[in-house]
Amino acid sequence: MNYLAHIYLSGDNNLVTIGNFIADGIKGKDYTKFSRDIQIGILLHRNIDTFTDAHKTVRLSTKRLHENYGHYSGIIVDILYDHFLAKNWSTYSNKPLNEYVDTFYDSLEEHYNILPSRIQKMMPYMMSDNWLLSYASIDGISRVLEGMNRRTKNRSGMDKAVNELELFYNEFETEFSSFFDELIAFSNEKLIELNQTIL
Repeated sequence: MNYLAHIYLSGDNNLVTIGNFIADGIKGKDYTKFSRDIQIGILLHRNIDTFTDAHKTVRLSTKRLHENYGHYSGIIVDILYDHFLAKNWSTYSNKPLNEYVDTFYDSLEEHYNILPSRIQKMMPYMMSDNWLLSYASIDGISRVLEGMNRRTKNRSGMDKAVNELELFYNEFETEFSSFFDELIAFSNEKLIELNQTIL
């Protein structure tokens, strides 16, 4: 899953959310250098990724892209699923998306000193372009995919994946909705388990 989903699935604990958000940059057992709640967030993120990558519905979505995008298909599906989460946000949260996102940005600033340098460097761009809110529109997702394509030095062609999004929009949305309900249940159970096992 991509940024918005990981943040959402962290629950109400700001430090767990920060841990989940920074987890991709924390390798191996380096997570143990952080406080308990951030450790929980990092481990939750890893469990979410494992569950997502193995799920048959996600693989359906990925397969639709594989011929054109190869091993980048999974990254693209993560981004497309964030679009459907943002678009259907009121289904999953009583708090408007713009308020939810602003609260998260405030938390990032509050905990700036504990963020890895990569995240510190990324933050100004994320906040000024309001990545998380932009996911709700196809134009916003198109800009994200263009940015990802630039990061691969234009090798991935990910900027063109908005074509598949528009062509198979209903299929992707149905797959997201079915999968995300299961992912919410999994994440809630995993959070309970991690809270009981991480000392």
